[in-house]
Amino acid sequence: MTSGLVPSTSSNDPTVAIAFGGGGARGLAHIHVIEALDELGIRPVAIAGSSIGAIMGAGMASGLTGADIRSHTLATVGRRAEIFNRLWSLRPASLTQAVTGGFRFGQFNIERILPAFLPDKIPKDFADLQIPLNVMTTDYYGQAERVCSSGDLFQALAASAALPAVFMPVRIDGRVMIDGGIYNPVPFDHLTGLADIIIGIDVVGGPDGDGETMPSRIDSLFGASQLMMQSIIAMKLKAHPPHILLRPEVNRFRVMDFLKAQDVLAATAGVKDQLKVALDAAFKAAGKA
Repeated sequence: MTSGLVPSTSSNDPTVAIAFGGGGARGLAHIHVIEALDELGIRPVAIAGSSIGAIMGAGMASGLTGADIRSHTLATVGRRAEIFNRLWSLRPASLTQAVTGGFRFGQFNIERILPAFLPDKIPKDFADLQIPLNVMTTDYYGQAERVCSSGDLFQALAASAALPAVFMPVRIDGRVMIDGGIYNPVPFDHLTGLADIIIGIDVVGGPDGDGETMPSRIDSLFGASQLMMQSIIAMKLKAHPPHILLRPEVNRFRVMDFLKAQDVLAATAGVKDQLKVALDAAFKAAGKA
């Protein structure tokens, strides 16, 4: 299926802003969305993201194309040997350094790990981005969301992706921050009023199975998190829905299935045409208005 949407080249065209949702490896589906916008010549005026969505959003806000992000993803987190090599390069020089660095059993320091996997083009400071970016984090003790839009970009991305039980929390201005998707899985509400057309991409998914098999302890943990986040999204949709909300087919993938990057991309390829068709309709509606 193709869209009849004319690329956005006129200053009179409706503006677009996009919110990339959290979902771990399921968020690799965002690559199709970025590629679709590239193909249509549409450059968002603002981006918001949670967790993997914040990382993808940072790539786009840095000027990377969808093709750039796809290539980098498949060459890094999509390859077991490359993941090992990059993690090995981060190994502590001594046991003392490991302990001082805050090593904890069962948790990883995402502030050290994440920069080793980010494309070189992503800057360390928000000020150097080409498109304004809102990165969602969750204030653990403050029981509230916190939007990061200035200062240390790497720190904000690490906090936004600090999935509980997998990664250690991240301190920002003395506050303990965890995964932004916990409080705001698809932050389209933070784009209200910033563009004529607001897009939300939900890759949270939900528990997948035959409806009878008892889930494992890990599956039930992450499945419960998915259900919680979907309830948050449902409430936000009732209050202030985006003009376009897309949900790629991600249910069969787990949050840490990065080695299945090729499979995730293959299974979610349809979202590209879905976005083109939805934008075509949105642009026509905006033109009539």
